[in-house]
Amino acid sequence: MRQNKKWSDLSLQAKAAIVAGGVAEAIMTGLALRDLRRRPAAGVRGPKVLWLPVFFVQPVGPLFYFFLGRRPSR
Repeated sequence: MRQNKKWSDLSLQAKAAIVAGGVAEAIMTGLALRDLRRRPAAGVRGPKVLWLPVFFVQPVGPLFYFFLGRRPSR
């Protein structure tokens, strides 16, 4: 049976990568939420309320929204 590593067992580089990934996910989610709030409903594919839970499927939810959820602006 494999033992999970504890935070204290990780190298400094591994800790930095985990923190950087978490920060990147938080920024992407915040940007997606802000864009969804400001964008008119006609500019979003599907109901806006259904995109909210997608944002919390990390790390792909905000990316799905940016690439698939927004309609091109005219």
